[in-house]
This record gives sequence, C-alpha cells and structure tokens, in this order.
Amino acid sequence: MPTFRDVVGQDQIKNHLKTAIKMKKVSHAYIINGERASGKEFMAGIFAQALLCEKGGDEPCGECHSCKQAASKSHPDIKYVTHEKPASIGVDDIRQQISEDVAIKPYSSEYKIYIVSEAEKMTVQAQNAILKTLEEPPAYVVIMLLTTNSESFLQTIRSRCVELDMKPVQNKLLKQYLMEELEIPDYKADVCVAFAQGNVGKAREMAMSDDFTAVQNATLNLVKSVRDMDLSDAVAGIKAMSEYKVDPGDYLDIIAIWYRDVLLFKATGETDQLIFREELSTIRRVAQRSSYEGIEDVLEALRKARIRLSANVNFDLTMELLLLTIQEKG
Repeated sequence: MPTFRDVVGQDQIKNHLKTAIKMKKVSHAYIINGERASGKEFMAGIFAQALLCEKGGDEPCGECHSCKQAASKSHPDIKYVTHEKPASIGVDDIRQQISEDVAIKPYSSEYKIYIVSEAEKMTVQAQNAILKTLEEPPAYVVIMLLTTNSESFLQTIRSRCVELDMKPVQNKLLKQYLMEELEIPDYKADVCVAFAQGNVGKAREMAMSDDFTAVQNATLNLVKSVRDMDLSDAVAGIKAMSEYKVDPGDYLDIIAIWYRDVLLFKATGETDQLIFREELSTIRRVAQRSSYEGIEDVLEALRKARIRLSANVNFDLTMELLLLTIQEKG
C-alpha cells in the first residue's frame, strides 16, 4: 500500500502534512492545487489514510483494518464527493454529500474526511454551501479540495483553507522513477520526461500507453514530411490520429519537443541533450534549412494553437493553421 515515501518529489507538501499529523495540528480544510495528473488524488488519499491509521504514525501502516478500508475506498469516514454533471459540481451535490452529513460523527475514527476532486467545477452556489461548513466546522471534519485552479474559488474559501501547490518534479527524479519503478528504457524515459514537464502522472501515462507511442511516431512522421505534402494530405494525417485516446494537446507537445531539439542542435551542434537523438540526421537537415526566425515562428504558432484549443476552437482548424506555419517556416 502506498505511503508518502511513494510520492515522487513534492517534499514541501509531504513534510507539511506529516508534521501536521505528528503535531496534532491538522487543519479543517486544505486546497491541493496542481495540474491534471500531478498526483493530487494520490497525495490526498495517503494523507487521509495516515490520519485514520490505527497505529497513529505520520505514515499509513498499510496493515491495520482502517488502512485496508482506506486503500479499497470503503472507509466509512472518508467521503469522496461525486457529481453527475461532468462539467460542474452543483449546490445539491455539496449539500447532500457534505453540508447535511457533517453533523454525523465519525463512525470509527478521530476524523471524518471529505475529498472533493475537480473542485474547480464547483458553482458559486456550491462554493457558498461549502463555505458555511468551513465557517463553523465540527472539530473532527477535514475537507480537502483538489483543484487545477485554486483561483476559481471564492476568496472567503481560500482564506479558510491551507493551500498547498503541487510543484513540477525535477527531471532527474522523474527519469529515475520511470526507469526504476516502471522499468522504462533510458531513451523512452527521456521522451516521457521532456513531454511531461515535471508531471509524474502524465509521464506514467505516456510510459505505459501503447497509444502514446503510436501517436508520437505518427506525429513525428507527419512533421518530418509536411513540407513535401499537400496541406489536405497533412490535415488528413492529423485526422487519422484521432482514433488514439490521447489529449489533443499531446500532439502539440510532441511537435514542441521536436522543434526544441532542432533549435538546440542549430544553436550548439551538440547531441547529448537531444530528446529524439535517434532522429539526428533529420534534425540536422531541418536545422540547416530553417532559420532561427522560422523556428521561433513555429514555436509561436504552437503557443497560439494551445490557446485556441483551450478556447475550444475546432481541432482540425487549429492544426491546419499550425501545419501551414510549419510548411512555410519549419
């Protein structure tokens, strides 16, 4: 069963939570803020398990009845708040699962813990409902709001919570984790580390995904040959990749790593820091034909493509505009 020792990086948060347990100074409310797949749920689960562990240490023992219940998500004193609407957590969700439940004392533990994932989806009405509990919480209540954007919360909520930010994990630690724990080969670990940008969950997903390897290869093949293709053929190639179950932004990340390699090789002529080292001959050719200005234009087009996707602009149109820039500048 996992403990804080199994969390890669995040020493500041781990030390804070372990000290709170050890010193008996646990807050009634926490905000854990971090991007998707950064490990918020993993951290919150370990903290909840440690708080309720029958052995009373600052790490869950993993052996007692409470730890086993927590690990199987069947502990009566750990409540995971759910919501039917995928895009929002409504006031009724909060009232029924938290506000009307907090008066009931813990079943078998010192604490009663509520874990709200995707808490940024709470409506203003839902936030006001949870605020009433935060203003006068029972002594045994601990509420954990897990979010990708703590700024979406009312300031009155943030002022009543201990706010903890998940930090990007150092590349060295992330690569070590992938190679030792997941037994990923060196060259693949380098790609995953560069792609994940410090996000352990994202690196793990990529390392274990056959789809991601296929998307990486297909995207690289498209970028390498796009200058010699009709735009319609290039767009068709992008559409063909939609069968893979990956985030649309993943295509942009792969292209960005490719042009980062091209720029690095053009500037230094060195190969040690290249992520796609096996593509050296193509990287050399692209670096020779592309100007610094052209590469910068491609990177700027990638930035704009991310903005368009986050604003729900049509994926095909977004990629077509990007591919046009790559054809002209890359």
